[in-house]
Amino acid sequence: MRILYLHPAATFGGASKSLIELFGAMRRSGIEGTVLTPAGSAARAFADAGMRVAAVRGLSQFDNTRHGHYRRTRWIILLRELMFLPGSLLAIWRMRKERFDILHVNEVTLLPLAIVAKKLLKLPMVVHVRSLQCPPPGGLRTRIVNRWLARHADAVVPIDCTVASTLDRDLPVDIVHNGLRVDANHFPDEKPPQKIGQTVRVGFIGVLIALKGIYELVEAMRILKDRGVAIECVVAGENAQDLRGIRAWALRKLGLARNVRGDLEQMIRDYGLEKHLRLLGFVRDVRSIYPTLDILCFPSHLNAAGRPVFEAAFYSIPSVVAVKDPFPDAVLHEQTGLAIPKPDPELIADALQRLAQDETLRLTLGRQARKWAVHNFLIENSADTMLAIYRRLVLGNE
Repeated sequence: MRILYLHPAATFGGASKSLIELFGAMRRSGIEGTVLTPAGSAARAFADAGMRVAAVRGLSQFDNTRHGHYRRTRWIILLRELMFLPGSLLAIWRMRKERFDILHVNEVTLLPLAIVAKKLLKLPMVVHVRSLQCPPPGGLRTRIVNRWLARHADAVVPIDCTVASTLDRDLPVDIVHNGLRVDANHFPDEKPPQKIGQTVRVGFIGVLIALKGIYELVEAMRILKDRGVAIECVVAGENAQDLRGIRAWALRKLGLARNVRGDLEQMIRDYGLEKHLRLLGFVRDVRSIYPTLDILCFPSHLNAAGRPVFEAAFYSIPSVVAVKDPFPDAVLHEQTGLAIPKPDPELIADALQRLAQDETLRLTLGRQARKWAVHNFLIENSADTMLAIYRRLVLGNE
């Protein structure tokens, strides 16, 4: 089968990595993939993974996610989407001469553009829902998005129960967990105990945006430093918006963009954290980082557990996650990690200190996290589910 993927983000992150893992597992079953995506680090990663890439300047989106939905000055973002629209439509128009079996949309924010692509290319459409939506019944926009999904999507695929809960309950969905390819010989059954005098290391992995709770994590590290806790932190992730000049000034004045890395560097200097927190920048293969960690911290404002949580679990690393009332496929509180109700620096610091100073608890949660990850997030299982969806749509389209 030949699949046309639409992917909205230029920056390499969890969504692009998850698609690459999924494609890699399905490729062995004869799947061929073409990705229409903005030029950037994600496009390069797709090409390295063996996917054909058709790069564009940008793809027009409509954001109705819980924290990204349009309000006040955020309506200005629609101007950017309108600017991208001619190029987006032209790129899809050029695809009409090629043969594809399925259109796979890698994020629901592309839904309006994807509906046009589906009609133009006459393909069954899979819509991957990776982000939390404004929950139903919501306003007019939420009702429209759910109505469009019901009418135009041939398969709706949320990545977990948390995301599924933000969609209309009458919408038929197939949950396909983000997965990870696991070499049994590469992953130890459990982490060894700390060596005497060894500092506990916590990691943050992800694109540097404020919604991920990275500012709160730095504040928590300041608190832990003041408490005298033997802990250090490494941050691996690309700066999402490294803007300069008049454009950067204007967007920051409107509250639409922040140079997060620049902010973090200043905070590290102000708090004297140079020996306690390191910014690694973009790391192509984060599997090189996990073995060096003892704790994973994901203090997101999204009330959801991201991809690094289960990736770390494969390495027997427990997580501190900001999620209230988590679903079992997000985090198991006191079993695979610690869940805090919100990304508050004091709460983050308390949870990290507890795990840093209680090695028995940390290792126990790590062992249980690995079993949980193997049960839920093996990429082979996710690939089998997605392949079954593809085959069902192809047979139904014949």
